[in-house]
Amino acid sequence: MRRLLLISSLLASAGCNPAKPAAQYLALGDSYTSGESVSANDRWPVQLAHRLKENGIDLGEPQIIATTGWTTDQLSAGIDDANPVGPFQLVTLSIGVNNQYRGRGLDEYRVQFKSLLQRAIGFAGGNAKHVIVLSIPDWGVMPFADGRDREQIGKQIDQFNSINREETEKAGAAYVDVTPESRIAATRPDLIADDGLHPSPQMYSQWVDLALPVVEEALKK
Repeated sequence: MRRLLLISSLLASAGCNPAKPAAQYLALGDSYTSGESVSANDRWPVQLAHRLKENGIDLGEPQIIATTGWTTDQLSAGIDDANPVGPFQLVTLSIGVNNQYRGRGLDEYRVQFKSLLQRAIGFAGGNAKHVIVLSIPDWGVMPFADGRDREQIGKQIDQFNSINREETEKAGAAYVDVTPESRIAATRPDLIADDGLHPSPQMYSQWVDLALPVVEEALKK
């Protein structure tokens, strides 16, 4: 009898003081988020989650919805298929390089990016401050771009980034500009993955250096 009472007491206590659920992190994007040509642990969202944990913020392992080659509309369809369930404590969004690569229009990008940003905010429980947008890296500095107009690629990347920065600021989300870091790869082979196109783990680590203080500040809000 006493044992039954003890069990009942413990169950009641657990009901009154439920364990706080683990925070969550949703990463949305393309090959830069899925980590093309690097190991799973070297993907930048995974590096970010691990660095946050080291600093006392445990978001668990990120849920990643990203595939190499995705444009804005393909990411939206991918989100539909994955059907992530929020709210998440952190949502990151990095998309647009394939829109530029395929010659897709800026106006189309603005409309579709705005829609994705609103979806990201929704996954963050409506808290725009918990959404972090990364700029599009400049793949024109990579060996893959040999024989192409590198200057033109850079200008177009800047145009796409001006749109995603503007819409991010309008929405009240945070913005991390990794494009200047990506351009350092022009003289730093160690920042380039073996495929000659994507960032190496070292470059992703530099992105995390830039994003970490922004994320930590955002999670206080």
